[in-house]
Amino acid sequence: MQKQKCVFLDRDGVLNRERGDYTYRLEDFEVLPGVREALGLLKENGFLLIVVTNQGGIAKGLYTKRDTMACHQKLQDSCGSIIDAIYYAPGHHTVSASLSRKPDSLMLERAIAKYNIDPAVSWMVGDALRDMEAGKKAGVKTILVGEYHAPCKHDRQVKDLWEAAHVVLSETKKPA
Repeated sequence: MQKQKCVFLDRDGVLNRERGDYTYRLEDFEVLPGVREALGLLKENGFLLIVVTNQGGIAKGLYTKRDTMACHQKLQDSCGSIIDAIYYAPGHHTVSASLSRKPDSLMLERAIAKYNIDPAVSWMVGDALRDMEAGKKAGVKTILVGEYHAPCKHDRQVKDLWEAAHVVLSETKKPA
């Protein structure tokens, strides 16, 4: 079976508006402009699209898995249901330890195994240091989205997912 290429995507701040607090109510879940188009461009070019998101508010009792799933359904509906999978880590370090939670890379590693993903031609797009760390641990290239400027190891930095999609397409080698 041929290995697949993938773009792993953080949720809050990349796909939907970062509110500075937990986003779990449907009325607060706003998909960012250009996200549908960026995802469509990546999908047209053969990339799997997999969301990997920390949802520690579940462990803290601030919201439920049902709230999270409703937001994920709204995301899928807004993007034409082209996202291949959504992984989320419901734990929080103040409540319980979790290797799934970024900056650890277990969510990415599970997807790599399940979908036969080739890390060498795959990317992690996120807006935080923990996203970049998870991507590096999983062996994928990283793109930091937004204005975050603290010391952070990443391969590229862009303003939004639309620009990230173009970086992915320009820097991913075509099969021979």
